[in-house]
Amino acid sequence: MTKEKVLEALSNVQEPDLGKDIVTLNMVKDIAIEGNYVSFTVVLTTPACPMKDMIKNACINAVKLLVNKEAVVQVNFTSQTTTRRNDNGAVLPKVKNIIAVVSGKGGVGKSTVAANLALALSQGGAKTGLMDADIYGPSVPIMFGVRGERPMMMDIDGKGMIIPLERYGIKLMSIGLLVDEKNAVVWRGPMASSAIRQFVTDVYWDELDYLVIDMPPGTGDIHLTLMQTVPVTGVVVVSTPQDVALADAKKGIAMFGQAQLNVPIIGLVENMSYFTPAELPGNKYYIFGKEGGKRLAEEYDLPFLGEIPLVQGIREGGDTGVPVMMSDDAISKKSFEDFASYVVRSIAMRNANIGKERVAEVVS
Repeated sequence: MTKEKVLEALSNVQEPDLGKDIVTLNMVKDIAIEGNYVSFTVVLTTPACPMKDMIKNACINAVKLLVNKEAVVQVNFTSQTTTRRNDNGAVLPKVKNIIAVVSGKGGVGKSTVAANLALALSQGGAKTGLMDADIYGPSVPIMFGVRGERPMMMDIDGKGMIIPLERYGIKLMSIGLLVDEKNAVVWRGPMASSAIRQFVTDVYWDELDYLVIDMPPGTGDIHLTLMQTVPVTGVVVVSTPQDVALADAKKGIAMFGQAQLNVPIIGLVENMSYFTPAELPGNKYYIFGKEGGKRLAEEYDLPFLGEIPLVQGIREGGDTGVPVMMSDDAISKKSFEDFASYVVRSIAMRNANIGKERVAEVVS
């Protein structure tokens, strides 16, 4: 066996999403050969790559079939999360990808989706943060069991910065951590916009592969401010199947399609898609209608990112401060893991400049 023969064999292994072989993509590093033993490292586009096992098996088979059937192959993985930020890096300089989770209306479970997406990315090995940008109805403190806790301040390069709380392996920031929850936040638009800018500029997020932003429902000042301040990689739209929610989701989709908001839409996820009772795990009851989100995604030519079921454990997890991704509810966890895998794959493809996706940019 030689390094050249191993590379030639590995040139037959395709990266499933990027459509090119892993040698052409320069993903193979550190080939070491000793007798029948060969090891090498594959550099993934994200630590949360859902295709890791498929790539590993394809690499082993390629070496055994094309180089040496007696070979003992060890495939190691490392990752270098891709980014396509084209701004000057003045805002969130160490954050590679920023995902805004939006909905046209309240009550569709947007915060639940954002929280469990962030946890699923983190459990996949990615450095992840969650910013609760819902100024008027912050829910992160309750969902993560950090009510009453206050973030610390630290001097970073001569500037006082807020240090996010850490819970379940992710960094958290919410207006609910700074304001007494018994007091209503009664702010006009400019004050709310100013607070959101501070969450971006005065919070020390440090190095992150993904920053998930839980946006307020609807379309308004805060959305405009954030999109004009932060180079958002893409938007995830959350809806439920019924027509009322879908009509409002269309407004959110239309908002991000406007010229002054040059932000790509990663896709649409349907929450509360169906109800499955614990005693009848094989049954699905479509309480709010069936496949409305899928039809809307097809209508706007958007990727459909999956269905999240209406499960008691998901609701209970949010209320008790232990999100379902931290529970032993395998069915609910699987739906969020599948959803997160679609999101990271979509971002990796976008960052690899596949198709006609726009690059997000800060628009003044």
